[in-house]
Amino acid sequence: MLKTIPEVIAQAKESLTLLSAAEAVALAKLEGGVIIDVREPSEYAEKSAKGTINIPRGLVEMKMLQIHPHEAMSIFVHCATGARAVFSAEQLKRVGYLNVSVITSSLDDICKACG
Repeated sequence: MLKTIPEVIAQAKESLTLLSAAEAVALAKLEGGVIIDVREPSEYAEKSAKGTINIPRGLVEMKMLQIHPHEAMSIFVHCATGARAVFSAEQLKRVGYLNVSVITSSLDDICKACG
């Protein structure tokens, strides 16, 4: 039986840590973590939160393994709607990262929280 994308996302969220922008920014500072924006580079160039790193969803697990090969690193993932962030978080967990969270706030809220 095929599932809709909203059904797949809802199911995936059950096994992920979901945080607000304020919670994620505070934890990233406290734990020395990174906030990853998994939107496309053109979207990131148009509007992005200060201090975030842009790694498109299709490259996130490969690039993270290259630039941050520490399994316990705190990683906070976001996008525009949450869908790509959920799929990216799943992939990061699948390759072995232990502390991955999805930011569920809007892009505007993430920009405000990051200052």
